[in-house]
Amino acid sequence: MSIAPMPRYPTGFRWGVSTSAHQIEGAVTADGRGPSIWDTFARSPGRISDGSSGEVACDHYHRHGEDVALLAGLGVSAYRFSIAWPRVQPTGAGPANAAGLDFYDRLVDELLAAGVDPVATLYHWDLPQPREDAGGWLHRDTAARFAEYADLTAARLGDRVRLWITLNEPFIHMSLGYGTGEHAPGRTLLFDAFPVAHHQLLGHGLAVAALRARTASPVAIANNYSPVRVLSDRDADRAAAATYEALHNRLCTDPLLGRGYPDLPGLDPSVVHPGDLDTIAAPIDVLGVNYYNPTGVRAAEEGSALPFDLVPLDGYPRTAFDWPVAPDGLHELLGWLRDTYGDALPPIEITESGCAYDDVPDADGQVADPERIAYLDGHLRAVRAAIDDGVDVRGYFVWSLLDNWEWAEGCTKRFGLVHVDYATQTRTPKSSYTWLRDVIAASGDGSAR
Repeated sequence: MSIAPMPRYPTGFRWGVSTSAHQIEGAVTADGRGPSIWDTFARSPGRISDGSSGEVACDHYHRHGEDVALLAGLGVSAYRFSIAWPRVQPTGAGPANAAGLDFYDRLVDELLAAGVDPVATLYHWDLPQPREDAGGWLHRDTAARFAEYADLTAARLGDRVRLWITLNEPFIHMSLGYGTGEHAPGRTLLFDAFPVAHHQLLGHGLAVAALRARTASPVAIANNYSPVRVLSDRDADRAAAATYEALHNRLCTDPLLGRGYPDLPGLDPSVVHPGDLDTIAAPIDVLGVNYYNPTGVRAAEEGSALPFDLVPLDGYPRTAFDWPVAPDGLHELLGWLRDTYGDALPPIEITESGCAYDDVPDADGQVADPERIAYLDGHLRAVRAAIDDGVDVRGYFVWSLLDNWEWAEGCTKRFGLVHVDYATQTRTPKSSYTWLRDVIAASGDGSAR
């Protein structure tokens, strides 16, 4: 496989990889951890494609030393992980569970000793089940409880975490977890799920204040974005695409950057109380951008519950998730963010970008994944092109360090730079791990912005 030399990147460009707690930690009852909505969801027959759960996953809770060594060997400057709210507050309220925080204390210290900056996400979809029983993100009180959890966590780790991320992909959590029911907690509210987005963003704003009171480290949020491709010149299709863009790309960005919510049908404004938008728009230091693919949109067929239909995009290679591999979409997206938000846009870091393939060890136990190398090569070049266009992009985190428990797809989709044999927990770096290691080593200080 021949790939042209990678371009240089700006001085201080952050090279990282990402994971999330419920997808890798396992140990779901260890040291006082309480149940999460994903523990409950996985026990419901038919919810997870292979019938698995996150009970063991990658057993990172017991093998984190091995995984930190993989990070050090890769040469990344940062590791984005998430903290499991049910480990810190088993019921989602009350005092901190010291044993749960002890784990993250050890992890952060080991990362720093390995020369890797800890980047901590406070919420990556694993709501404590008792909080869901009390209404979950549909209930305003969950935002206040989230801020308390942020305060407890930052009180313990705030002196050493180098970047805090409040929420991961609030739109995706709302839409799949509460809108269509494909993810935990499995509710099917469609547009009536809007309170989930609002209360997550309110919790974000309250958590920003809690973090600022405990630490001088920068604060961010990680949003999922997807460039919208309209498939015809029909007015109905263009209108459907505009609605989807407002929902997916702007619902959780406009209010963060001081614009309030976009005008969308079916959203109940009564959940937005006086002062909420000011809280949500508290300044952030970084906007995390999670990018996987663009989305094709056309007008909904008659009788559809939504005002748009999502359709496959032709002309691109496909991942094992059947997602189009479209580095041009990342370049397009970064330009769209710059053009849409202008001076209100903070510096960007790509906090997730990656691909799933059916990676299988060969007879010698090696795992070749040339498709992933091509994916990363293309997307890194798209980032460099955006930087050349004047977009302030300061880092790129690959999803993911390890093959992991991929939510409703269970153990069937492999995103990792490192192959995990779930039966033995053996970790095997793939060829993409070696490729990225060499790219990072050769990146040097990069060129000036």
